[in-house]
Amino acid sequence: MLFESFSAAQSTLLWSVFGVAFFMGAIVNKTNFCTMGAVSDMVNMGDYSRFRAWLLAIAVAVIGMLIFESAGMVNPDGSFPPYRATQLIWAENLLGGFLFGIGMTLASGCGNKTLIRIGGGNIKSIFVFLIVGVIAYFMTTPFPGSDQTLFSVLFYDWIRPLAIDLDTKQDLGAIVAGIAGSESPMQMRMIMGGIFAVLLLIYILKGKSFRGNSEHWVAGIAVGLAVLAGWYLSSSMLVDIPDEGEQYTLVEYYDNWDMVSETEEGKPAQGSTLSAQSFTFVNPMGQTIGYASSGLNSALLTFGIVSVFGIILGSFIWSLISKSFRIEWFFNVKDFVTHVIGAVLMGFGGVLALGCTIGQGITGLSTMAAGSFIAFMAIIFGSALTMKIQYYQMLYEDASFFAALITALVELKLLPASMRKLEVL
Repeated sequence: MLFESFSAAQSTLLWSVFGVAFFMGAIVNKTNFCTMGAVSDMVNMGDYSRFRAWLLAIAVAVIGMLIFESAGMVNPDGSFPPYRATQLIWAENLLGGFLFGIGMTLASGCGNKTLIRIGGGNIKSIFVFLIVGVIAYFMTTPFPGSDQTLFSVLFYDWIRPLAIDLDTKQDLGAIVAGIAGSESPMQMRMIMGGIFAVLLLIYILKGKSFRGNSEHWVAGIAVGLAVLAGWYLSSSMLVDIPDEGEQYTLVEYYDNWDMVSETEEGKPAQGSTLSAQSFTFVNPMGQTIGYASSGLNSALLTFGIVSVFGIILGSFIWSLISKSFRIEWFFNVKDFVTHVIGAVLMGFGGVLALGCTIGQGITGLSTMAAGSFIAFMAIIFGSALTMKIQYYQMLYEDASFFAALITALVELKLLPASMRKLEVL
């Protein structure tokens, strides 16, 4: 899409993203698409239907990205966040994903679900949103009067040295192409992505209960298409520069602002947030906190912020249409404390992992980035382990945390059965 000015292109992008997010919020609310719920169904009931809906969203996003990238419509190599960076921050992906998985279980939902629940009237999720947002904001933004962030103070010195510098981009296609000595990774990206998508679809279609549930189909396809729409919209806005005979993407225009614009008016605060991207929700919660604290400074308005508002409003409208809007509050002090702890872990974990169950679990995986696979598995493990521990602590009120942990690891096939401390009643 070609525009005569940066402001027109950016405005179209933001309104379009808001519309897609609104649609996504309504669909997710209607179909009860929930990544934490998918893990819960697997762990507690042995039901993989909602997990297959999640995998379907991934498959749709991967297939769409293969088409977009091969056609030159999207270039995720320079995305925000940098999924395909040559530095593989595996320890951050692993620890962040694990913390996020624990946190979303304690806080009753991932970042996307938190926004959906806010739209449905859940006051608890507003508290979760605020805590996650404040932590995410200060994980990436220096404290007032300082150049230090929460990340630099608590994590950088010991976890960043564990990162691995690669000779290629970190997506599986580029890594395999590099090992094979190929100069162009595109063909291998198509092969690896195609194999991954086919394997996902085979597994998805094996589920009889999934095949017969239209809402799971709608949810998976809709969420996958929403992620693709985000990638396309953020990559397709072009500004025409008649004097130069060139067309710039938004991030290119920002990088050349002094040469192509006569005034600073309308210039965003950051250029990175104009890069190719799609839906993720932890960092945008932090961006929303920064936007609100700035007095709604339009220079801080981003793809992520409008997506947050779109999801909430879409969920809210659907909850009114379906008459499911309900004000929910904490059951007791323990419930409040549990949600606070969960929100804190989500804030730290989501930023460390570079995303949440949507941001890494669908958007990141659509790029086939190695870090996204690590974060995805760590999120699932953290959530599943927490659910198992909660289950045994509920069955045995006097059982120690250690006994519940060991038994949970046995249940997840990570320790031998002989080490089991607690039995199923």
